[in-house]
Amino acid sequence: MGAGVVQNSGGGGGRRRRRRGRAAAMSEINVTPFVDVMLVLMIIFMVAAPMLTVGVPIELPKTAATALPTEQEEPLTITMTAEGGLMIQTQEVADADLIPKLQAVAAERTSDKIFLRADGSIPYSRVAQVMGALNAGGFRNIGLVTDTDGPSFGASGG
Repeated sequence: MGAGVVQNSGGGGGRRRRRRGRAAAMSEINVTPFVDVMLVLMIIFMVAAPMLTVGVPIELPKTAATALPTEQEEPLTITMTAEGGLMIQTQEVADADLIPKLQAVAAERTSDKIFLRADGSIPYSRVAQVMGALNAGGFRNIGLVTDTDGPSFGASGG
């Protein structure tokens, strides 16, 4: 879609006629409103993004691992608190109810991916037990959530 200039040589022997008092049509796109809308949307997302995390406060262990790619479906998150409690998203659940609730959730989801957030002070045996329960509940793709900037154990990387 381009805009061009059409000259009309009607009569007058090739003489150019100027229209006085009328402005020519603009052929440029005004991007200022588009930029304004984009800046407002960017500010809204910058403010809202920190609020989208699961709201259970725990002290995650620090590792040198990189982040997993995101998906279209909202990730299911299991949280293990320092006191030993289990939470599906933000709802507390008893140990005995974990597998039946996970099986019910797995029946409704298209993905078998689940994120496990565990406080760093929890013993590894307890984390392994919960991972076994997640597997029994129908979730075979378990991602362990950690904080970045942990020890790299001599690996070079940025």
